Amino acid sequence: MRQRKAANVARQAELRDQRAIARGDPIRGVTTPFIESFDGALPQESKASVDEASCQTVAESPEEPPPSAANALEEDHIGHFLNKLELQESLENSRKLNEPIASPNRATADPAKEAADAREYEEKYKIAQEAVSRIVSLANTSSKERLRVNTQRIIKTFGRHNTDGHLRPKAPSVQQPNSDVEATPRVGPDTGSSEVQIGILTAKIRVLANRYEGENRNDKVNKRNLRLLLHRRQKLLKYMHKKERGSERWLNMIETLGLTEATWKGQIEVR
Repeated sequence: MRQRKAANVARQAELRDQRAIARGDPIRGVTTPFIESFDGALPQESKASVDEASCQTVAESPEEPPPSAANALEEDHIGHFLNKLELQESLENSRKLNEPIASPNRATADPAKEAADAREYEEKYKIAQEAVSRIVSLANTSSKERLRVNTQRIIKTFGRHNTDGHLRPKAPSVQQPNSDVEATPRVGPDTGSSEVQIGILTAKIRVLANRYEGENRNDKVNKRNLRLLLHRRQKLLKYMHKKERGSERWLNMIETLGLTEATWKGQIEVR
């Protein structure tokens, strides 16, 4: 009798662990490449290109260091509300303004000194260019700037102004009467749909969850903020699960963001 009871208890514990693993982490869900890209605010294709470029550089010339965070591949994604074209134009304009001027009197000019000044200026310009590239690189920006860039990426990825063309919504219910009222046309990018708001909350939750781990376990303020964001996301997920369950919008969102049932079912606790 005791052996049968012990076997039943062990089996119940095993099933409980299997259900917990299947439901996933209520805070982080399942880590996906899109979620991992939030840490550096770089798109997935850019990170893959950087890794490939690093491997090619090491293979071709082992003595040269791999590309830094400010290399040409990552300069396509820079912070501080700048783009690559504006940065290049500003650097080129600065180069022209600070370029050493040749002496108008060529009879008394020293070509050797002018050549040395030109070489010195080129070295200083390269150092300044590298410094500016590192300053505006997303790898060196603040968490607030990374969140802004991630928000723009989420709007571009999940906004219905982009997804309506290839992601079909849930089919209307048979019992739902057909309405003859035309939908209001969308103006500008979609920033208020449920999937966009869930993606933004997921990015914020990842930042707070990373900050709450380790030595910051006693940070009561961030713990409360994390709990509020989790419950807000849970409400939106329940609403979207009710309205869009089984649709392409729903499947695309949970697969890209790595959301599991634990993120919207049951009670979520932050310990």
